[in-house]
Amino acid sequence: MVWLIVILVIVALLVIALITLYNRFVRLRNRVDNSWAQIEVQLKRRWDLIPNLIETVKGYAAHERGTFEAVTQARAAAQNARGPAETAAAEGILGQALGRLFAVAEAYPELQADENFRQLQTELATTENRIAVSRQVYNDTVLTYNNAIQTFPGVALAGPFGFTQREFFETDETQREAPRVDFSPDAPPSATTASPAPPAPPAGPDAGGGGGTP
Repeated sequence: MVWLIVILVIVALLVIALITLYNRFVRLRNRVDNSWAQIEVQLKRRWDLIPNLIETVKGYAAHERGTFEAVTQARAAAQNARGPAETAAAEGILGQALGRLFAVAEAYPELQADENFRQLQTELATTENRIAVSRQVYNDTVLTYNNAIQTFPGVALAGPFGFTQREFFETDETQREAPRVDFSPDAPPSATTASPAPPAPPAGPDAGGGGGTP
């Protein structure tokens, strides 16, 4: 009778442990889903800003049709992407296209002074910062979840109950981040602007070849 009670207690403890572990996996998975939803919110905000940005630039540089089409196509591809890995690749291409768009804007002083353009650029930069923060939160959450289902005892329970690894949202910052162009009147000249060459030093009396006075 005593052994039966001991066995029942052990079985009850195992069941409680399995339920606790299962519930922990569910909570971690839900956090991953919620974190990804926050990234999607910020990406959608970024996509919504792009058409207005294109129309503003087009008002001053209508002939840059190839650049506008590249940004539009990259935006559409990003909207149709599914999952963190595919979305990261598409957003990288979109970031490159936006970089070329801002490079075009540098050649038009009237566009640089346009208040609407400056506001859109500020909103885009703010959205990029929010995406970066959301991405960090998401990746940290994924790391915690993946560690939980890959280490013992979680690894013994994860597979049978359908808990699988999640992808990280990893992007190349040099591709995603649009150039931060300073359009203020007091902005320093671009680093690519050639500086004037220093004047040549005056020729001395011995400049010809070091000969002495005859």
